Amino acid sequence: MSSLRFPEPFKHEHEPVQNVNEILEAQLTFGQKASDWFALNLGSWWFITIQSIILGVWIVVNVTAWARHWDPYPFILMNLVLSMQAAYAAPIIMMSQNRQAARDRLEAHNDYLINQKAEKEIRAILDHLAAQDQALLEIHQMIAELRGDR
Repeated sequence: MSSLRFPEPFKHEHEPVQNVNEILEAQLTFGQKASDWFALNLGSWWFITIQSIILGVWIVVNVTAWARHWDPYPFILMNLVLSMQAAYAAPIIMMSQNRQAARDRLEAHNDYLINQKAEKEIRAILDHLAAQDQALLEIHQMIAELRGDR
């Protein structure tokens, strides 16, 4: 009669899983936070609405002459202001997007590490189940021998 053998219990030798959001949030500089806030707000409906209202008022006031014409048609000053806004907005938004891309790469790497850890644990579970199957087979054979079923 052979002794039943099971694999050694699985030992978790890896570091605990970390929350990437907390790690990245702790590392953000003021400029990065500002660019994220800027990109978040420039890409919103409230910004489009407010900017449309301001531009509409600008045009109406200059066309109807309620106030002195500071920017008569074709609104060259308004075009200059919008060009300056775009000149500063685009690089700031790109900074935020580049940081988000770096964050996505870090999250993908973290997912890969978690998948490796899960694969090791699943392999340990499968090895343990295989040992249990072998043990049950041996126990079944022992019972069959004791009954005289052979």
